[in-house]
Amino acid sequence: MLRDRHGRTVDYLRVSVTDRCDLRCTYCMPQDYRGFENPPDWLTYDEIERVVAAFVRLGTRRVRLTGGEPLTRGGLAPFAARLAALPGLDDLSLSTNATRLARHAPALRAAGIDRINVSLDSLNRACMTAITGRDSLPAILGGLAAAQEAGFDPIKINMVAMKGVNEHEIEPMAAFCIERGFILRLIEVMPMGATGRNTQFLPLDGIRDQLVRRFGLVPQARELGGGPARYLSTPDGRASVGFITPLSQHFCATCNRVRLAVDGTLYMCLGQEESYPLRPLLRAGASDAELEAAIRTAIELKPLQHDFNRQPEKIVRFMSQTGG
Repeated sequence: MLRDRHGRTVDYLRVSVTDRCDLRCTYCMPQDYRGFENPPDWLTYDEIERVVAAFVRLGTRRVRLTGGEPLTRGGLAPFAARLAALPGLDDLSLSTNATRLARHAPALRAAGIDRINVSLDSLNRACMTAITGRDSLPAILGGLAAAQEAGFDPIKINMVAMKGVNEHEIEPMAAFCIERGFILRLIEVMPMGATGRNTQFLPLDGIRDQLVRRFGLVPQARELGGGPARYLSTPDGRASVGFITPLSQHFCATCNRVRLAVDGTLYMCLGQEESYPLRPLLRAGASDAELEAAIRTAIELKPLQHDFNRQPEKIVRFMSQTGG
């Protein structure tokens, strides 16, 4: 198994297949942003597969495909099928904004994607337009319906909680997810880049208490994925709500993940600068043994914790540049 210098096991790799997106969520990417990686600098699918296979040989069991919006890159379903066939990979999942999911859901399910997470910050069409920069809600809801029809289960809804923007939408979102069998995950906004820092932070403690009172939520007994969410469930156990609190109650001591950006850079932490470039190694013809040695070296760089609370201005890159 991969272990960092602080004794944490790293068994979860998030892989960005593109830094491009068809939305401009206010906390993620500026409306006029054009600083994307050039396609020749993207890792090819063959190169990504080599990196993922090396991680799996080193004990990684969970891989999530992310972006940007991963469905803006062509050929994702056939590529996912290649990853799903890797011996030793137990869980292959996808994060998406779902605007293109309606036409891709059956192929993704057939390819071996086990689970999907969908970004949805409001059920109000005007609010979603303001957050995402386009009239996105109808396409997202259509994508969710297609995902359910294709047999994805569970489907997790990621809602970034923002003070003065969508805090009044949280209770209706919880009711929507409970009724439809989705798992809602509320996420505190992180001060990544100017977009993240310009978004009003909303701590989730009070929201948690509000939802406990409204829906009678109780502690969740079973694990729901390998992430940092702390879950509560409805009394009948049929629906769950998770809380991801990187600022108010950080979970750095149990962090089990690293991120591979589309340009081949391994990022050890969202809130620190430690990284390791794998693309030069891959394109210089490195052997599998050399690639695995580089990954072990990179994992040793993983910091103890982020600096979002003490130095919120430290990270200038946007979330889309790192991989969600």
